[in-house]
Amino acid sequence: MGGFFGVASKQDCVFDLFFGIDYHSHLGTRRGGMAVYGEDGFNRAIHNIENAPFRTKFDKDVQEMSGHMGIGCISDYEPQPLIVRSHHGTYALTTVSKINNTDELTKMLFKNGHSHFLEMSGGDINATELIAALINQKENLIEGIQFALDSIDGSVSILLMNQAGIYAARDKYGRTPVVIGKKEDAYCITFENFAYKNLGYRDYKELGPGEIAVVTDKNCITLVNPNKEMKICTFLWVYYGYPSSSYEGTSVEQMRYNCGKAMAKRDNVKPDIVAGVPDSGIAHAIGYANESGIPFSRPFIKYTPTWPRSFMPTIQSKRNLIAKMKLLAVDELIRDKSLLLIDDSIVRGTQLRETTEFLYESGAKEVHIRPACPPLLYGCKYLNFSRSSSEMDLITRRVIDRLENGNVTDEVLQEYADPESEKYETMVEEIRKELNFTSLRFNRLDDMLESVGIDKCKLCTYCWDGKE
Repeated sequence: MGGFFGVASKQDCVFDLFFGIDYHSHLGTRRGGMAVYGEDGFNRAIHNIENAPFRTKFDKDVQEMSGHMGIGCISDYEPQPLIVRSHHGTYALTTVSKINNTDELTKMLFKNGHSHFLEMSGGDINATELIAALINQKENLIEGIQFALDSIDGSVSILLMNQAGIYAARDKYGRTPVVIGKKEDAYCITFENFAYKNLGYRDYKELGPGEIAVVTDKNCITLVNPNKEMKICTFLWVYYGYPSSSYEGTSVEQMRYNCGKAMAKRDNVKPDIVAGVPDSGIAHAIGYANESGIPFSRPFIKYTPTWPRSFMPTIQSKRNLIAKMKLLAVDELIRDKSLLLIDDSIVRGTQLRETTEFLYESGAKEVHIRPACPPLLYGCKYLNFSRSSSEMDLITRRVIDRLENGNVTDEVLQEYADPESEKYETMVEEIRKELNFTSLRFNRLDDMLESVGIDKCKLCTYCWDGKE
């Protein structure tokens, strides 16, 4: 994943830019970058943030940078923002994107005379560079941004900064958010709307799907009106969004609370305590506890001084080790207790199995698991939620493949997606046995969508039901 932040100000923008970007650190751990524009033109810095947080790596750059406009990002993939010189002039560009048709687009660009792309380590093309090349296919900058939005299979939201202002474009289906904040003599653009609150900005507007706006220190002007159809990612509320964020007017924390409440209404177990896996399971667990009357407790604590973020290294063996290392047991709240534990989701199942074993080893009598979203049956086609190259990384798909002897069609998957079906019950029981839970019950899709509280046709649910 990733997130971005931009500022156009009458005064120097670097302070707001620095802290606005930093507030997106929960969205990625690999790269951070910021670019500013001022009297001396463009200035940019990009750093690897795998071993130190954004603020530490950029502290020196902030002391040396100045400008009245700036954009920046936290990125789990490509180094950015890029500084691009083209027939549109010089501009800085940062994106949040997932591009499924990279090969098709590069062939088209080479055919049209584009000479080369600079490869990143691993041989991949920098997605932001590819988006710049698409923008540069058109004579008009706005037409170029529209062309990029329309050409990409997947999703893309864009911040482009030149001497005239910062151009913000939201993905054509609004799969990720783009929000504008305003204060005296300044506007900002952000992925997470809480990122500007402590900086003195107030809510101004959310861009609609496909909307393109230009922001300066004086105003925010819509250049391309939004599309009617929206498919914002529901998983943003379930997991990726920070608790203090809201999307389309719905609070992340409130949605999670609603999910927990809905799960409690359908449940029949009577554990001693209800707990949430830190941090994204906690609000779900509070909602469940308040509705059920079963006490909420914290039987294990995440060690936050050196594990402030929940992302894991990509090497599986290290993921397993760290899943244990960062959680500390509170023995008195675990030993001889029946626990009901809520996590945001089950993906591979590895971490939750480790956590369950950890609780048993700490003396738990029972561990009932309640994921706050339905079983994930399809890999996401639209956002970079995972580096998995195969849907068989999903525990659901491995179990289904085993149950169906490898004969898995889309029709079969639809049966497993139905919480009223016998196949669904069989799949859930197989997952429960494989991960060694006392009981397992997933949140239902209809309850989860009800918990969001906006029109269901505006929400993307592909990873749960395969519907585009």
